[in-house]
Amino acid sequence: MATTANIHAPLGAVTVLRLVDAVYNVKSSFLAWKEARETRTALSVLTDTQLEDIGLTRADIAKL
Repeated sequence: MATTANIHAPLGAVTVLRLVDAVYNVKSSFLAWKEARETRTALSVLTDTQLEDIGLTRADIAKL
């Protein structure tokens, strides 16, 4: 005989989960933006010859 359990989340649990997910997504987005900014800054300091050595141009930096 098969039984099904009616399991319900506590009141407000879904809202808390969505809030935690939103905070996590904002944090992840911010960290990705910060890392890309730091990469662009580091590459901007390099000379054109150094950029060419790693296969990039000045125009490529803006695309990162």
